[in-house]
Amino acid sequence: MVRMSAEERRESVIRAATSEFARGGYHGTSTDAIAKRVGVSQPYLFRLFPDKRAIFRAATERCTKEIIETFEEAADGLRGEEALHSMAEAYTQVIAERPELLQLQMQMYVAVAAAEREGDHEFGEAVRAQWMHLWDTVHLPLGADVDETTTFLAYGMLVNCLVAMGFPPEHRVWEGLYPSARAKRRLGER
Repeated sequence: MVRMSAEERRESVIRAATSEFARGGYHGTSTDAIAKRVGVSQPYLFRLFPDKRAIFRAATERCTKEIIETFEEAADGLRGEEALHSMAEAYTQVIAERPELLQLQMQMYVAVAAAEREGDHEFGEAVRAQWMHLWDTVHLPLGADVDETTTFLAYGMLVNCLVAMGFPPEHRVWEGLYPSARAKRRLGER
Protein backbone atom coordinates (compact mmCIF):
# COMPACT_ATOMS: atom_id res chain seq x y z
CA MET A 1 0.00 0.00 0.00
CA VAL A 2 1.35 3.42 -1.00
CA ARG A 3 1.53 6.02 1.76
CA MET A 4 -0.03 9.38 1.05
CA SER A 5 1.99 12.53 1.55
CA ALA A 6 0.73 15.13 4.02
CA GLU A 7 -0.43 17.26 1.08
CA GLU A 8 -2.36 14.34 -0.45
CA ARG A 9 -3.90 13.61 2.94
CA ARG A 10 -4.78 17.30 3.31
CA GLU A 11 -6.55 17.16 -0.07
CA SER A 12 -8.50 14.09 1.02
CA VAL A 13 -9.54 15.93 4.19
CA ILE A 14 -10.82 18.87 2.13
CA ARG A 15 -12.83 16.53 -0.11
CA ALA A 16 -14.28 14.69 2.89
CA ALA A 17 -15.00 17.96 4.68
CA THR A 18 -16.80 19.29 1.61
CA SER A 19 -19.16 16.31 1.68
CA GLU A 20 -19.63 16.31 5.45
CA PHE A 21 -20.12 20.07 5.83
CA ALA A 22 -22.42 20.16 2.79
CA ARG A 23 -24.68 17.68 4.50
CA GLY A 24 -24.45 18.80 8.11
CA GLY A 25 -23.29 22.41 8.10
CA TYR A 26 -20.57 23.79 10.30
CA HIS A 27 -22.23 23.20 13.66
CA GLY A 28 -23.78 19.87 12.69
CA THR A 29 -20.57 18.25 11.45
CA SER A 30 -18.01 16.74 13.78
CA THR A 31 -14.33 16.55 13.06
CA ASP A 32 -14.63 12.89 14.04
CA ALA A 33 -16.96 12.32 11.05
CA ILE A 34 -14.44 13.97 8.73
CA ALA A 35 -11.53 11.97 10.18
CA LYS A 36 -13.47 8.72 9.81
CA ARG A 37 -14.37 9.50 6.20
CA VAL A 38 -10.70 10.08 5.42
CA GLY A 39 -9.51 7.14 7.48
CA VAL A 40 -7.31 9.08 9.89
CA SER A 41 -7.41 9.83 13.59
CA GLN A 42 -8.60 13.17 14.92
CA PRO A 43 -5.11 13.98 16.25
CA TYR A 44 -3.72 13.45 12.74
CA LEU A 45 -6.50 15.66 11.32
CA PHE A 46 -5.35 18.43 13.65
CA ARG A 47 -1.76 18.05 12.49
CA LEU A 48 -3.02 19.00 9.02
CA PHE A 49 -5.39 21.77 10.15
CA PRO A 50 -5.28 23.75 13.40
CA ASP A 51 -9.00 23.43 14.12
CA LYS A 52 -12.46 22.72 12.73
CA ARG A 53 -12.85 26.29 11.54
CA ALA A 54 -9.72 25.97 9.39
CA ILE A 55 -11.08 22.77 7.84
CA PHE A 56 -14.40 24.46 7.07
CA ARG A 57 -12.65 27.47 5.60
CA ALA A 58 -10.46 25.26 3.38
CA ALA A 59 -13.57 23.42 2.13
CA THR A 60 -15.46 26.65 1.39
CA GLU A 61 -12.44 28.16 -0.36
CA ARG A 62 -12.15 25.05 -2.53
CA CYS A 63 -15.88 25.12 -3.30
CA THR A 64 -15.77 28.75 -4.38
CA LYS A 65 -12.58 28.17 -6.37
CA GLU A 66 -14.23 25.32 -8.29
CA ILE A 67 -17.26 27.47 -9.13
CA ILE A 68 -15.00 30.33 -10.24
CA GLU A 69 -13.02 27.94 -12.44
CA THR A 70 -16.30 26.66 -13.92
CA PHE A 71 -17.28 30.22 -14.87
CA GLU A 72 -13.80 31.05 -16.21
CA GLU A 73 -13.69 27.97 -18.42
CA ALA A 74 -17.25 28.48 -19.65
CA ALA A 75 -16.68 32.16 -20.54
CA ASP A 76 -13.24 31.68 -22.09
CA GLY A 77 -13.20 33.69 -25.32
CA LEU A 78 -16.88 34.71 -24.98
CA ARG A 79 -18.51 38.00 -24.08
CA GLY A 80 -21.97 39.29 -23.35
CA GLU A 81 -24.95 37.04 -23.88
CA GLU A 82 -22.84 34.16 -25.19
CA ALA A 83 -20.77 34.22 -21.99
CA LEU A 84 -23.91 34.52 -19.85
CA HIS A 85 -25.55 31.45 -21.35
CA SER A 86 -22.32 29.45 -21.37
CA MET A 87 -21.66 30.21 -17.68
CA ALA A 88 -25.28 29.48 -16.71
CA GLU A 89 -25.20 26.19 -18.59
CA ALA A 90 -21.87 25.19 -17.01
CA TYR A 91 -23.08 26.07 -13.51
CA THR A 92 -26.31 24.11 -13.98
CA GLN A 93 -24.22 21.13 -15.03
CA VAL A 94 -21.82 21.45 -12.09
CA ILE A 95 -24.55 21.54 -9.47
CA ALA A 96 -26.30 18.61 -11.14
CA GLU A 97 -23.11 16.53 -11.17
CA ARG A 98 -21.70 17.73 -7.83
CA PRO A 99 -24.64 18.68 -5.60
CA GLU A 100 -22.32 18.94 -2.60
CA LEU A 101 -20.96 22.19 -4.09
CA LEU A 102 -24.44 23.70 -4.06
CA GLN A 103 -25.12 22.40 -0.56
CA LEU A 104 -21.81 23.71 0.78
CA GLN A 105 -22.49 27.15 -0.71
CA MET A 106 -25.80 27.26 1.15
CA GLN A 107 -24.12 26.09 4.38
CA MET A 108 -21.39 28.70 3.90
CA TYR A 109 -23.88 31.57 3.88
CA VAL A 110 -25.63 30.25 6.99
CA ALA A 111 -22.25 29.80 8.72
CA VAL A 112 -21.29 33.43 8.01
CA ALA A 113 -24.48 34.70 9.62
CA ALA A 114 -24.02 32.41 12.64
CA ALA A 115 -20.34 33.33 13.06
CA GLU A 116 -21.08 37.04 12.90
CA ARG A 117 -23.86 36.70 15.49
CA GLU A 118 -21.22 35.09 17.72
CA GLY A 119 -18.86 38.02 17.14
CA ASP A 120 -16.58 36.24 14.64
CA HIS A 121 -16.27 38.57 11.67
CA GLU A 122 -13.11 37.03 10.18
CA PHE A 123 -14.93 34.15 8.49
CA GLY A 124 -17.50 36.52 6.98
CA GLU A 125 -14.74 38.73 5.63
CA ALA A 126 -13.10 35.71 3.99
CA VAL A 127 -16.35 34.51 2.43
CA ARG A 128 -17.19 38.02 1.19
CA ALA A 129 -13.72 38.22 -0.40
CA GLN A 130 -14.39 34.89 -2.14
CA TRP A 131 -17.78 36.18 -3.28
CA MET A 132 -16.18 39.32 -4.72
CA HIS A 133 -13.72 37.16 -6.65
CA LEU A 134 -16.72 35.26 -8.02
CA TRP A 135 -18.40 38.59 -8.87
CA ASP A 136 -15.31 39.82 -10.73
CA THR A 137 -15.05 36.51 -12.60
CA VAL A 138 -18.49 36.90 -14.15
CA HIS A 139 -18.46 40.72 -14.33
CA LEU A 140 -15.90 41.07 -17.14
CA PRO A 141 -17.37 38.45 -19.53
CA LEU A 142 -20.74 40.13 -19.05
CA GLY A 143 -19.32 43.37 -20.42
CA ALA A 144 -18.43 44.80 -16.99
CA ASP A 145 -22.10 45.70 -16.73
CA VAL A 146 -23.21 45.95 -13.10
CA ASP A 147 -26.86 45.24 -13.93
CA GLU A 148 -26.00 42.16 -16.01
CA THR A 149 -23.68 40.84 -13.31
CA THR A 150 -26.25 41.43 -10.58
CA THR A 151 -28.99 39.77 -12.61
CA PHE A 152 -26.79 36.78 -13.46
CA LEU A 153 -25.79 36.21 -9.85
CA ALA A 154 -29.35 36.80 -8.64
CA TYR A 155 -30.58 34.13 -11.04
CA GLY A 156 -27.81 31.87 -9.77
CA MET A 157 -28.91 32.33 -6.17
CA LEU A 158 -32.51 31.65 -7.19
CA VAL A 159 -31.38 28.48 -8.96
CA ASN A 160 -29.48 27.48 -5.81
CA CYS A 161 -32.56 27.96 -3.66
CA LEU A 162 -34.95 26.18 -6.05
CA VAL A 163 -32.62 23.20 -6.43
CA ALA A 164 -31.94 23.06 -2.69
CA MET A 165 -35.71 23.01 -2.05
CA GLY A 166 -36.11 20.18 -4.53
CA PHE A 167 -38.28 21.79 -7.19
CA PRO A 168 -38.37 19.32 -10.09
CA PRO A 169 -37.17 20.57 -13.50
CA GLU A 170 -40.68 20.50 -14.97
CA HIS A 171 -42.18 22.67 -12.20
CA ARG A 172 -43.69 25.99 -13.32
CA VAL A 173 -41.37 27.91 -10.97
CA TRP A 174 -38.56 27.45 -13.53
CA GLU A 175 -40.49 29.09 -16.40
CA GLY A 176 -39.34 32.63 -15.61
CA LEU A 177 -35.64 31.84 -15.80
CA TYR A 178 -33.74 32.26 -19.04
CA PRO A 179 -33.32 28.89 -20.76
CA SER A 180 -29.68 28.29 -19.80
CA ALA A 181 -30.47 28.91 -16.11
CA ARG A 182 -33.39 26.48 -15.97
CA ALA A 183 -33.00 23.20 -14.14
CA LYS A 184 -33.57 21.27 -17.36
CA ARG A 185 -33.17 17.58 -17.78
CA ARG A 186 -29.73 17.35 -16.18
CA LEU A 187 -31.02 18.11 -12.71
CA GLY A 188 -33.83 15.64 -13.17
CA GLU A 189 -31.45 12.92 -14.36
CA ARG A 190 -29.29 12.76 -11.21
